[in-house]
Order: sequence, then C-alpha cells, then structure tokens
Amino acid sequence: MKIVRPLILVCLVLVATATLAQNKKDRKIINDAKKAKKTLLKADSGLERFFNNSAGYVIFPNVGKGGFIIGGASGNGVVYEGGEMVGMAGLKKLNIGLQAGGQAIIEVIFFETDVDLQRFKEGKFAFAAETSAVALKSGIAFNAKYKDGVAVFALPKAGLMADASVGGQKFSYKPF
Repeated sequence: MKIVRPLILVCLVLVATATLAQNKKDRKIINDAKKAKKTLLKADSGLERFFNNSAGYVIFPNVGKGGFIIGGASGNGVVYEGGEMVGMAGLKKLNIGLQAGGQAIIEVIFFETDVDLQRFKEGKFAFAAETSAVALKSGIAFNAKYKDGVAVFALPKAGLMADASVGGQKFSYKPF
C-alpha cells in the first residue's frame, strides 16, 4: 500500500502534465486563431456558413509568405472538428516561379466531409499545383463552394505579394 499511493500520485501528475502539455507557443497560436476567426467573420460574414456546416477546419492565423523567384510560406494553426479544437497543424511551402514580395495572411481551410478532414489528419492531404485561395473581400464567401472537398480562404494582414497560389503546400498535424 505504501508503494501504491506514490505510484498513483505519479500517474496523476503525468496525466495532468500531458493534458496541459500545450506549450506557450501553442497557446499563442490558439489565441491568435480565435482572433483570426473573428477577423475573418468581420471581413466576410458569408464565412459563417462554412464555420457552422463544415466537418472541420484549420485556421492558420499567421502565415508568412515571401520570395523573389524562389519563395516559400510557413505557418502554424489550429485544427477544429465539429467546432472543437482537436490539434495543431503546420504549413510549409517552397516554390520556384514568377513571384516577388512578402506578405502576412490568415488562411483557413474548410473540410466538407469527415473523410476530407480525416485525410488531412492522416497526412494524405495536398493541394493541386494550380489551387488558389479565395482572397476575402466583403460578400465573396456567399457564393463560394467547396472544390474537391475543401474551400480555402485567405485574408491579407500586411505586405504585398504577386502570388495567390496555395498549391504545393505541405501540412503536418499533431492531435491534442
């Protein structure tokens, strides 16, 4: 009995630590994603139907894009399923082609079905090379539709870049 109590205490501490294992960086990304969602809805209230009706979505609140001939993009985000946070995601892109400048954007990817969301979570998700995000302007989301099970929207935060493609992005997923 003397051994069991300390063992139970150690197990409880380990479970609590694992449950609260979101590090400071993840908490900041989560807070930024909540703010980004409000910003997206303020920019275009038509996104409300995507947030309410999609199987899930991932919000990348701070995607940095830049390049001159050779370019790239990088960002971290939060994955939601049924409106609840289920994990963290990473985005990376490297490309070569006509491009110039730098830009910070909010990017949100909506998944039409559970199968589409599951493909993302399993790492089997990739955009076709020619895929572009819908640049948000007031009212544009009302007529937007899913394509191949996803709908992608981008809202520029700062900067200017002559490239709107999201094709070639690679994603990672880490469940909570």
